[in-house]
Amino acid sequence: MAQTTSSYGAKDIQVLEGLEPVRKRPGMYIGSTGLTGLHHLVWEVVDNAVDEAMAGHCTRIDVTLLADGGCRVVDDGRGIPTDIHPQKRKSGVELALTVLHAGGKFGEGGGYKVSGGLHGVGVSVVNALSTRLVVEVDQHGKRHRMEFANGGKPQTKLEVVGDAPRGRTGTTVTFWPDPSIFDTVEFSARTITERLQMMAFLNKGLEIRFTDQRSPGAETVVFKYAGGIRDFVKHLNASKEALFSKVGYFEQSEADQEVEVAFQWNTGFNADGIHSFANGINTVEGGMHEEGFKTALTSVANKYARAKGLLKEKDENLQGEDIREGLTAIVSVRLANPQFEGQTKAKLGNTTMRTLVVRATNERLADWFEENPTEANKVVKKAIAASQARLAARKARDVIRSKTLLDGAGMPDKLKDCSSKNREERELFIVEGDSAGGSAVTARDPATQAILPLRGKILNVERARIDKMLKNEAIQTLIAAIGAGLGEEFDLEKRRYDKVILLTDADVDGAHIRTLLLTFFFRQMKPLIEAGHVFIAQPPLYSTEVGKEKVYLKDDHAKELFLQERPNHAKEFQRLKGLGEMDHEELRATTMDPERRTLLAVTVEQAALADEVLSILMGDDVESRKHFIQTNAKDVRFLDI
Repeated sequence: MAQTTSSYGAKDIQVLEGLEPVRKRPGMYIGSTGLTGLHHLVWEVVDNAVDEAMAGHCTRIDVTLLADGGCRVVDDGRGIPTDIHPQKRKSGVELALTVLHAGGKFGEGGGYKVSGGLHGVGVSVVNALSTRLVVEVDQHGKRHRMEFANGGKPQTKLEVVGDAPRGRTGTTVTFWPDPSIFDTVEFSARTITERLQMMAFLNKGLEIRFTDQRSPGAETVVFKYAGGIRDFVKHLNASKEALFSKVGYFEQSEADQEVEVAFQWNTGFNADGIHSFANGINTVEGGMHEEGFKTALTSVANKYARAKGLLKEKDENLQGEDIREGLTAIVSVRLANPQFEGQTKAKLGNTTMRTLVVRATNERLADWFEENPTEANKVVKKAIAASQARLAARKARDVIRSKTLLDGAGMPDKLKDCSSKNREERELFIVEGDSAGGSAVTARDPATQAILPLRGKILNVERARIDKMLKNEAIQTLIAAIGAGLGEEFDLEKRRYDKVILLTDADVDGAHIRTLLLTFFFRQMKPLIEAGHVFIAQPPLYSTEVGKEKVYLKDDHAKELFLQERPNHAKEFQRLKGLGEMDHEELRATTMDPERRTLLAVTVEQAALADEVLSILMGDDVESRKHFIQTNAKDVRFLDI
């Protein structure tokens, strides 16, 4: 699986489409022109290097953020082909950099068996969206160089500029994103290091180095994992209490596809800890490989429990969610022709992969249970406890449902609903406290904006089983108001509102309540976040007066900018301690009016990393939480939960 079956040259470059549309509609090719799209440029170049690693030709990748705003990616793979394409009469380098969908991933029996390119747009899109790009290829003992500018226009021909270092092959791509295309061209070091670390975990033994030259004296960060996805599981469980120290692992391959799985249980209650990948792509919507693992895991655990007498004849089988409680697992597959489906093109549809994963799990996991009886017994006993909690939770759900039926309309007393029947325009503001709720009710548009005040802080669901969670009054209220269920029963189409907006004070307590709510949504209503229906309102922290006009400032940074523009501003700034202090006109003008407000969209781009961050921030490990906050405080404006 790791080796290619043929030579790799310009003839393997198959040309599918020209480059012209990219600058006109960049969002079609990279998703957005915001931070996500900006970083997509880095992923395109890095993914090419990782493809070389998966093909067995690359052992090291260096990613450097340059002081002048550029990004450089160096690999020691075979190098983009420098010879001339037989039909196009251009070098492989020029085709790869100037023609959309030109690459060795598209030809029959070409340069790659396995490729991680999800959209297949290639490095040509990076070229199209850069003010300048320089590519250098070390091949056949020579260093070749070509330069592009102004959105991918060749400035030079591919030329030999000297000898390559002895024995070296590989590609170096340096590019400078176009500020006329992107909202910002300032890369986030944290976003990049997270992705690079994940790629190193998924490619055992691959060394990936990151240097941020924008920070004077910054050290190079090196990611290299001899244990591959086993080390990934250890990393994800580091902030949790492991149920046992061993990390299980198995792999199996056939024809042109392979699977490897690493797993370890912890003492937590989350049953959503499986993270799946196909050719290095995070399949956040799962797919056949994840489905196959879940099915076989449930079967293996039940067979083991009955064979060892841990489940009696009269006992019901354990459910999948019982067995997965506390499980952290990585399911990584590689295959020649992945079929991606789903809203984000991140769901694997190849049925042959499900068959392989089911067979591998049935055989290899059963062996692991037999060879590790102490650990297997702990897993089954934890699952039995989870099963008992699930049955208690079912009773609690029935109580909630019966209350709903008895209440007629079924809505919580505190909810001030909106009158519109059109879900697409309905908004639910979850507001902290009754006083703020009163202001929000007066400030709202009663046709489209509903208000739900919550008293105090909701339960931290990271530290509670579902049966305890469902007894919490605030959580019962949330479930009833949103109306789409929770957990594996959550049905996005049953939601009563198009936007769920968290409206909390702009202080530490407000931030804590917001984090508790986000933890609840991520663990129990994740599709709501994934589909882009959860937002954070941005109430101002300060107000001041300029002449007779009242000015609101969002935070300390906005206040600093305001004072830079008006250094002689002598007014005393009023710090707004709570939403309840604003009158309804102020609240509407600054925070609720769709024409004037600012909303922050909540996204989950990489579920495994979000899982890790939430476990650190909301779990029991105080030292991990302290270290995370100290390390990332300076980069906080880039963080997406």
